[in-house]
Amino acid sequence: MERQRRSFTEEYKRQAAELVVSSGRSIGSVAKELGLRDSVLRRWVDKLRQEPASAAWRSTTQATPMSADQASEISRLRQENERLRMERDILKKSIAIFAGTRT
Repeated sequence: MERQRRSFTEEYKRQAAELVVSSGRSIGSVAKELGLRDSVLRRWVDKLRQEPASAAWRSTTQATPMSADQASEISRLRQENERLRMERDILKKSIAIFAGTRT
């Protein structure tokens, strides 16, 4: 199965990095909760620590930071989406096999 590259908004990156910095939790635990790789989240945290007032992190709207509950819900939904995509792909292939064509 081909894996698509995910892209994240600057606001999401900032909120994820702030979740690590403000809560004092480890990068690994937050990354796992959000469904990210440790190295990706570590880069975001390093960027936040180096340039906390940088325009690159400044959002155009003043959104409230994502709570831990919201982050865990997003993570759960991402995992569910991945499982459902895999199930869909399996069903597509089985239909093609029973129909006599291969896709």
